Amino acid sequence: MKIYTKTGDGGTTALFGGTRVPKHHIRIQSYGTLDELNSWIGMLRDQEACQPHTETLLGIQDRLFTAGAMLATDPEKATLKSGKQRLQIPEIEAGDIASLETAIDQLEENLAPMTHFVLPGGHPAVSTCHIARTVCRRGERMTTLLAEQSPVPDTVLAYLNRLSDYLFVLSRSLAAATGTIEKKWIPGSGSE
Repeated sequence: MKIYTKTGDGGTTALFGGTRVPKHHIRIQSYGTLDELNSWIGMLRDQEACQPHTETLLGIQDRLFTAGAMLATDPEKATLKSGKQRLQIPEIEAGDIASLETAIDQLEENLAPMTHFVLPGGHPAVSTCHIARTVCRRGERMTTLLAEQSPVPDTVLAYLNRLSDYLFVLSRSLAAATGTIEKKWIPGSGSE
């Protein structure tokens, strides 16, 4: 199988099920942003400070591929027969969301309560985590826009929402683990 097919040279791409759409279609923007997020999670996982979180991050990468596959499927063809077989699309399930909530709760047990917003930065792992968090939020915004035009499973939206929360708490946990002082955002003063 060749990596190039030339079928996208005219500015369209195929969804699972065969439907062709413009490469700038909101569905492509949605799962493309999740692909970008997955790459940032990979960069985060490569940080030495993230070694205790490797398995969780690998699981998240797997779930992001699943969410991307769900978004890359034409909803009208997701349950239609494709030849002799139905399209077999994996799904984000309630347990995936619950796993993120459990991870958030476990991380928060060892963190000081939030009293201010914090400025991203201070350590490469912390900064990478914040970049992943903001890309996750963009993916969530794109996916909610898609949901206004076409059916999107509620579990995908909930997973992205919870994932951005997890990444924020993980950034705070990484700051604590690396001895990085969180810079509080105090409006008008730069930082504390």
